[in-house]
Amino acid sequence: MTYSETYYLTNCITKHYKQYGKFMKKLLLLILFVTAAASCKAQNAEDSYGKNGIIDTNSVLHPESIQPKETQIITRILSNYHYEKPGINDSISAVTFNNYIETLDNNKLYFLKEDMDRFEKYRFSFDDDLMNGNLEPAFDIFNTYKKRLNERMKYIIERLNHEFTYDFDETYDTERKDAEWAYSDKDLNEIWRKKLKHESLNLLLNDKDWKSTSELLSNRYKNFHKIILQYKPEEVYQLYLNSFADALDPHTNYFSPTTADNFKINMSLSLEGIGATLMTENDYTKIARIVPGGPADKSKQLFENDRIVAVAQGDEKEMVDVIGWRVDDVVQLIRGKKGTKVRLQVLRAEDTHDMPTEEVVIIRDKVKLEEQAAKKKVFTLGEEGKSFKLGVIELPTFYSDFEARNRGDKNYNSTTTDVKRIIGELKEEKVDGIIVDLRDNGGGSLQEAIELTGLFIKDGPVVQVRSSNGLVEVGTDPDPGIFYDGPMAVMVNRNSASASEIFTGAIQDYGRGIVIGERTYGKGTVQNLIDLNQFIPVKDSKVGQLKLTIAKYYRVTGSSTQRLGIIPDVIYPSAFDQNEFGESSRPSALKWDRINSAQFKKFDDLSEAIPEMMKKHAQRIRRNPEFHYLIDEIEEYKASKNKTEYSLNYSIRKAEKEDGEAKRKKREELRQQRIELKVAEKNEVGIPEVKIDDPLLEEGGRILADLILMNVG
Repeated sequence: MTYSETYYLTNCITKHYKQYGKFMKKLLLLILFVTAAASCKAQNAEDSYGKNGIIDTNSVLHPESIQPKETQIITRILSNYHYEKPGINDSISAVTFNNYIETLDNNKLYFLKEDMDRFEKYRFSFDDDLMNGNLEPAFDIFNTYKKRLNERMKYIIERLNHEFTYDFDETYDTERKDAEWAYSDKDLNEIWRKKLKHESLNLLLNDKDWKSTSELLSNRYKNFHKIILQYKPEEVYQLYLNSFADALDPHTNYFSPTTADNFKINMSLSLEGIGATLMTENDYTKIARIVPGGPADKSKQLFENDRIVAVAQGDEKEMVDVIGWRVDDVVQLIRGKKGTKVRLQVLRAEDTHDMPTEEVVIIRDKVKLEEQAAKKKVFTLGEEGKSFKLGVIELPTFYSDFEARNRGDKNYNSTTTDVKRIIGELKEEKVDGIIVDLRDNGGGSLQEAIELTGLFIKDGPVVQVRSSNGLVEVGTDPDPGIFYDGPMAVMVNRNSASASEIFTGAIQDYGRGIVIGERTYGKGTVQNLIDLNQFIPVKDSKVGQLKLTIAKYYRVTGSSTQRLGIIPDVIYPSAFDQNEFGESSRPSALKWDRINSAQFKKFDDLSEAIPEMMKKHAQRIRRNPEFHYLIDEIEEYKASKNKTEYSLNYSIRKAEKEDGEAKRKKREELRQQRIELKVAEKNEVGIPEVKIDDPLLEEGGRILADLILMNVG
């Protein structure tokens, strides 16, 4: 759900919250696109280090004068107006403590056991500190972290002055979350020796010499160090407050004044940047989602699960290595103005750490409404000796021009009006069925999801929204007619979320069409943005904003989409484990639950047809070369992702790298052989087909053809 969902939620929920005051005026969820903002705080590390390459500062940060009062207000708001009205107690305190430590040192590379023993006194006192506005413990932990980082830098710079020896057997585990805290500097030095040796091996195996390897690694950590040294109290405060907010649920967040300004999103969906959502995984910044219609999507060079190793500005600037950086700092480096160039050094999703990287060049631009608008395509395929002409409606988001709509402009741009026009065109082209493609559709206007559903059903409820006081509002199809009653399918993947899940769930619940793809994200909550300045009028300074969860979505059957998402009728192989990506992967995510079903009349019952369609699908993909390749790629990605222990012996690592490259080459050769055989089979059948460069969509078309042949739906 995004800013554009304001329209429906304001109408159906706000009336129940009038007593809560001004902060209920706007309901929105910010999508963390890589959008326009100020340039990164750490472009280069030069001039920051002395002759010996070491910088040392023990400057101590303290809370700003307004932050204790701001903390008390935030704590009261979350206690009283969050959907679950959580008690701020020792349990919340312990989770906040763990979150904060993990935010600073998620791989146990900086703090010592003695630090953690001293911090233990804070574990069950953060709740009282938050209610009383006491921020000194949080700043004490951060200042200790900065001190330990200074110490690490001294070791790193000194160690990288001497080349490693790679001819004896030892290993390094890149995943240290479950490891013990180091007891001494000596223990930590040994951990870092192996870490630096592992990272240098990655570079040496990709044709770097020791001099360039040493320089690159030194600059990597100098740049990261410089960023931390430039942290201000505002940034430390945001880290701490978000550790607290995440203890309640993953969509409740605090935005500092600077962050709030950087992430403003207007209702026209005009977003500057590369058009990608980022996340952190094992010291790497990973592409979580490519925004359809954005620069990254158009480039066809950047893909989900790729890892960003380094970032450079324009043609001339040197690459800034970002391994080990926090995702917020990487985002700051990637952002920039429209028309500017950013270069990314990328490690592909299926590659291990020592595989070669690729350079990707992207021109920053705006993700405009027209680029996010619904589009169509038509293709033909043969199934069981018959030819089928199918229409596809690609829908990257649920959008609406609310300003034009509120002005009474009957020709305002919206998902429903555009899709209705496209369906009319597809009818004229006499298609046999329609596929609504919602893959990577992260949501948008809830009202549009409701009205779009209304094009495919006669009438009835589409979604239920339950507020924290237990009141349930039902979003109902406003159009009593049905615009398209022919065979249809909906395609989704793990990135399909929020409004996409509302539409897909309704189509499935009504038996209106077949749902195909991966289990969806599972975001079934509604957020509200609060400007804290209205509670704390401060001259010549600003306070931040708070986004908190205030309601939940439910399907017409009464089942929540929260955590569970939408389970397709025909499920595709997926690279995503639901415990690793999606709402169900977040420990603090609100639970799945159920309310009473709304009254509705099903369009059809597909339950008896689904087993037969699944059987035919399984038979097809067994002989489909693209699905074989997809499954191989997924298995390779999972193996690469799960591998955390690496040999530090050059010969062993080189052999492993060569073996990986050989396997990839063999997979590609086998794929081409299978494709050639499959083309020959199709030519023998004699049914003309329009080729589409999307094997998942093609199979979706064949599943829809099965539905048509069975004369259901």
